[in-house]
Order: sequence, then C-alpha cells, then structure tokens
Amino acid sequence: MGIADDAVEIRAHGWRTLAALYGLIETTLEKALRRHELSVVEFTVLDALSRQDGWHMRMQQLARAAALSGSATSRLVNRLEDRDLLTRVLCKDDRRGIYTELTERGWALLGEARPTHDAALESALAEAKQTPELAPLAGALNDVPSSDRN
Repeated sequence: MGIADDAVEIRAHGWRTLAALYGLIETTLEKALRRHELSVVEFTVLDALSRQDGWHMRMQQLARAAALSGSATSRLVNRLEDRDLLTRVLCKDDRRGIYTELTERGWALLGEARPTHDAALESALAEAKQTPELAPLAGALNDVPSSDRN
C-alpha cells in the first residue's frame, strides 16, 4: 500500500468513525424527542429559528441549517405549520421572499424539548466516550468553538 492509499484509508476510517458517532447521537436524540412528538430534524428547525436575531429565517437558510434539500424543507415546514409550531411571513422588503418564524406554540414546545435534547446529547456523548473508537471524536466536540458562548 502506497502513501496515497494510506491517506485514502485514513480519511475513510475517519469518515466511518464520524458516521458511527452521528448514528449513535441521532438514534439517542430520536428516542428522547419522541416524548415531545418531535424528530431530530424538526427540533433542529425549531432550534435554528430560535437562535436568529429576528427569530425568522428565509427558507434557503432553514434548508442549510437543517441540511435538507429545498423540497424537503418545504415539506417539513408544511408539517410544522400544520401543527401550529411555525408560520410563514412575507418579507416586507422583497414580496417574493418568505420568512419562517416560530409561533407561541413552537416556542413553548421548544422550551419543553430543549432540556430533553440536551440531556440526550450529553448521554450519547458520554456513551461514545466509553467506546475506544469514538472517544477521541466525542471528546473533540467539547472543543468546538461556539458562537453562542460569551
């Protein structure tokens, strides 16, 4: 095996490790968020909207935040809108632009679900730290800078 082959294998191993950690976290979060009748991606959308200065986002921004295609984002927003968790608002500056905002019910559900999400995430990372292959990556997540920190 040459140097180039070694580099490819190292990247592939890293990707498999990341995918395994992601799978563990997502499964743990999905189970925990069921009690709030939310999926991980639904929670992600509500959380992303709550972190905006004006508490709204354009659909494109929401798609990027949730790592979804435009059509998948539209379907998700429709479902959340049907549940009265968010609403769409026309942009005052650009009538073609549509913003998505949390409703009062969305804020309330997010407030109930956030502690559950955070505890489940902490639990999943603690479990990952006990798995030798996942421990370094799980530990590294604590070192990721956050724009939320003061």
